[in-house]
Amino acid sequence: MSEAPAAPRSVSAERTGAFLLLTPPQPRSGWRLLPARVVAMCAVELQKLRHDRTELYTRAIQPALWLLIFGQTFTRIKAIPTGGIPYIDYLAPGIIAQSAMFIAIFYGIQIIWERDAGILNKLLVTPTPRSALITGKAFAAGVKSLIQAVVVIVIAAILGVALTWNPLKLLGVGLAVVLASAFFSCLSMSIAGIVLSRDRLMGIGQAITMPLFFGSNALYPVAIMPGWLQAVSKANPLSYQVDALRGLLLGTPAHLALDFGVLAVAAALGIAAASSLLGRLAR
Repeated sequence: MSEAPAAPRSVSAERTGAFLLLTPPQPRSGWRLLPARVVAMCAVELQKLRHDRTELYTRAIQPALWLLIFGQTFTRIKAIPTGGIPYIDYLAPGIIAQSAMFIAIFYGIQIIWERDAGILNKLLVTPTPRSALITGKAFAAGVKSLIQAVVVIVIAAILGVALTWNPLKLLGVGLAVVLASAFFSCLSMSIAGIVLSRDRLMGIGQAITMPLFFGSNALYPVAIMPGWLQAVSKANPLSYQVDALRGLLLGTPAHLALDFGVLAVAAALGIAAASSLLGRLAR
């Protein structure tokens, strides 16, 4: 009996063997995941706004009322010293900071919802570091706050506030908004890791937003505050954000190096704190 002829070696098999000699790409790990996670979270937030703009419109009502009613009224009575600029101009950067803070300070509610829906546990079992998850969510909050800041700037310009349109200064404004929002969102996520409940987080968030706002230089200069409130203002990151926004948007005297330094350190500390408490939410 004759043996069956051997099948000729196909060209495709040779090519496959050649391809197998190539080294497969190594999966990203550690700090390499951080930029991808940040971009992914920001893209998710932009998609939410794309499909539902209701939140964007409703959140524009409160800053518009602050500028229309509070700003124009106090501009007429001239009760607060503002260094020679109209009070509504002085107020506008403070309202930008307030709007951004109000978005970020309740960001912990979202991470509690993700825990209840089982999404957080799925994210935690991936190779993604917890710091990358928190950083991504923090800067996603910064993107939402930045969009809100643009809306407030447009409203202020319509009301006649003399703002700068220098592109470099506007980039600085965006950076200040993102850094401050990253800190306040991490503060919210840190509180979420402690209280573990949406209802408790909502109550604490409402309890600290007004003290943070009124204990800053958003509405009045630090010089006219009582001594104890001046000390609170100097420890409040919102004051440094407002100081940077006024210096960039209005050209008033500011300490930009100090302002951005404090905001960057506050954001870094917030990310570290929220990352360390993230595991408590998954238990």
